[in-house]
Amino acid sequence: MGAQLRVVLDQASTVVDADQARAARDLTAGLIATAPRDCTVDAIVPSGADVDIEGIDEVRKLPLGRRELAASWQIGLAPGVGAGLIHAPSLMAPLVKHDRLHDNHQIAVTVWDLNAWEAPQTLPKSTVAWQRGMLRRAAKHADAVIVPTHAMAERIAEFAKLGDRVRVIAGAPPSGFVAPVDGVGRRRTLSLPDRYIVLSGSQERLEHGFRAASAADVDAVVMDAADGTEPQLADLAAAAGLPERRAHVRGVLPAEDRAAVLAGASAFVATNTLAAWPWRAMEALAVGAPIVAVDSGMHRDTIAEGGVLVTIDDLTDAVTEALGGAAQRLGVLAADRAKAFSWASSAERVWALHADL
Repeated sequence: MGAQLRVVLDQASTVVDADQARAARDLTAGLIATAPRDCTVDAIVPSGADVDIEGIDEVRKLPLGRRELAASWQIGLAPGVGAGLIHAPSLMAPLVKHDRLHDNHQIAVTVWDLNAWEAPQTLPKSTVAWQRGMLRRAAKHADAVIVPTHAMAERIAEFAKLGDRVRVIAGAPPSGFVAPVDGVGRRRTLSLPDRYIVLSGSQERLEHGFRAASAADVDAVVMDAADGTEPQLADLAAAAGLPERRAHVRGVLPAEDRAAVLAGASAFVATNTLAAWPWRAMEALAVGAPIVAVDSGMHRDTIAEGGVLVTIDDLTDAVTEALGGAAQRLGVLAADRAKAFSWASSAERVWALHADL
């Protein structure tokens, strides 16, 4: 018997989170490619949105734009959505009371990070309130809450009573994320040196990465810096012993530039320990960058044997070692670890989840 799986593509026209928007597209493409016989993939989108994903069967455009839709769904109003199998690649979902058994109406949502609970100071207050409110609605109405790692599955239980509805389905690097052939040229355009490490983590954690770069006598690159934070990060680097000229702070870069930066890095250093899917670490794995990461449940679930996991106190020594004779070996391990993740595999597990429900 066939089925229609309806995917919420809320960022089809307005991108709020580029990583999650790309993940939603990649997952949807994977769902189409792995659809069981006689099953189709439909899309639910805000007003004015267009879907250009090949293989989508039907597109239901709702009467509200994304911003209005987010407010409406937050208070439990979901006009025009209809029943059926609904899969939301984020917390943006029509979480309302429904009858799964008699009406074959399912709602599954996805939580990529717990920053609204663990690090609310890093987000706008409105975003924190919305995410917390939507998780409360998920606790009441979702048939399944998907998280990308087992570490997050354990952690989310501290913030919502979800019982056995929590399911673990990993993400993957962006489809087609490879080192570009013009990587050297792109790095020069970004005014990067020949030798550097890439740092990832919250602002307060980046201090440890800057200190490691200083000790290893190498430049440091920070991507995804928020607007206006470059002076603060430069001061943070200087306080950690890394001269301002050797701290290269960049904002949000397109995927091609990120691939070039990561592929040219002597090491990728992940300092974050929050319960959040490590988007950049996945990309570092995909291009085979040597990885050194602070040990955490998230990094054990994702990087695992694809890099070196150390305590924060041992980070400096580990980075220095990685920049020496271990670099080539770590690069090979990273590339091998990347093969454990694919959107096709994630999609197959999503189909199995909805079949189980």
